[in-house]
Amino acid sequence: MTSPARPAAVVILAAGEGTRMKSDTPKVLHELCGRSLVGHVLAAAGALEPAHLAVVVGYQRDRVAAHVTEQDPRVVTAVQDQQLGTGHAVRCALAELPDLDGPVVVLNGDTPLLTGETLQALVATHVEKGNAATVLTASVPDPTGLGRIVRDADGHVRRIVEHRDATPEERTIAEINSGMFAFDAKHLHAMLDRLTTDNDQGQEYLTDVLGLLVEDGHPVAAMVAPDYRETLGCNDRVELAGLRALLRDRLVTAAMRAGATVVDPASVWFDVDVRLGRDVVVHPNVQLRGATVIEDRAEVGPDTTLVDTRVGTGASVVRAHALQAEIGPEASVGPYAYLRPGSVLARKAKVGTYVETKNATIGEGSKVPHLTYVGDATIGEQSNIGASSVFVNYDGVKKYHTVIGDHARTGSDTMFVAPVSVGDGAYTAAGSVITEDVPPGAMAVARSRQRNIEGWVERRRPGTPAAEAAAAARRVASEEGTVESSIPPATTEIPGTGSDH
Repeated sequence: MTSPARPAAVVILAAGEGTRMKSDTPKVLHELCGRSLVGHVLAAAGALEPAHLAVVVGYQRDRVAAHVTEQDPRVVTAVQDQQLGTGHAVRCALAELPDLDGPVVVLNGDTPLLTGETLQALVATHVEKGNAATVLTASVPDPTGLGRIVRDADGHVRRIVEHRDATPEERTIAEINSGMFAFDAKHLHAMLDRLTTDNDQGQEYLTDVLGLLVEDGHPVAAMVAPDYRETLGCNDRVELAGLRALLRDRLVTAAMRAGATVVDPASVWFDVDVRLGRDVVVHPNVQLRGATVIEDRAEVGPDTTLVDTRVGTGASVVRAHALQAEIGPEASVGPYAYLRPGSVLARKAKVGTYVETKNATIGEGSKVPHLTYVGDATIGEQSNIGASSVFVNYDGVKKYHTVIGDHARTGSDTMFVAPVSVGDGAYTAAGSVITEDVPPGAMAVARSRQRNIEGWVERRRPGTPAAEAAAAARRVASEEGTVESSIPPATTEIPGTGSDH
């Protein structure tokens, strides 16, 4: 027998198609802020620590079942072959569970703002009052289209009436049925057996259970949700967007109350698993997704997206995109940088403008300032990678690794053709293609010797602005006595130009 504060079971109704979503995806699998609709409900239900957790599936049952069991391996799925009403759905769930003794909580699978605290209060109220059923209600600004809670003169719940069946007086009631309940298991079983389909929809309504319990003299009560928005469901993409914005506001507000500065909350989006430290600053147009962690005093944005990324204490990330990366304390990223999976920056490392990294470790104090691709590489401490460098890691079949040692200085426009290593304290000359290991302290020069073909432009591009500029410069230099005034003849063909030398 379970503890009174711990439900015997939680049943989540997730069998519907959600036709108004106009989607190939079942409604409950649509996502907001890092979780599916039903995933949010599962997370709230987890706060109750129920003895059993059941999800009723129907439309695309295999897809929904696989998703919910991935979210929580304890889930038992029950199939509702035909959507014959909420009462029928609960009956399908109970058929998959052992005999229950204690509270059974029934939830909708499309209420992502529901909190575990509210569910705990619902169960506590239900148990303390000794109710046969307790319905979670809400007082809403506009109850149009929603089921109303009808109470007697003493405030006791008598029944739930749907909007279409309500009298003009009943339609003035602002307290609505959320569709979420706590039942005594034995009473629930007994009343489900008495449900009929004698209604406009020809379905078994779970709400009719309350009326049957009242008829039999069993105590039925309501608990009003502390915030009506917790009970809001989703029927189409407009409502989904509204819920997403409400959840975003909740998450951003919580981060600010915990000590983070969010400069423009309306332009920032957080997922539910994002964590921010104290004195973090988040600038406008930032998206923090997945399990991203921003540690104390770090600064992120503007115009930055981080997915499953950790940003260390005091680091700075500006106009960058990072996926499954680790940015160390006091490191600097951006602007316009792209950190792909496996990118690890140590303390005070720098990845600058128009730099892309992948499966790369950049050591403490090392810098990749601009216009560079670093893939499958390890860079030691206090090294500097020149602009326009490429770590050539792929031969079309396999990926290979490059190692740059500590205190190395590599020239601009260097190609590192992996597998290759550059030793501690080594240099590479600008424009080099490094195909062999560079010993510590060496200077690697791997480029052709420069040749200047005098007069080539005036011979091969006569009449062009370049030729005219060259001729004018030659005349000035000749007058100053620094060059010969005549153009030397071309006697040798230069590959790729068609010119003679």
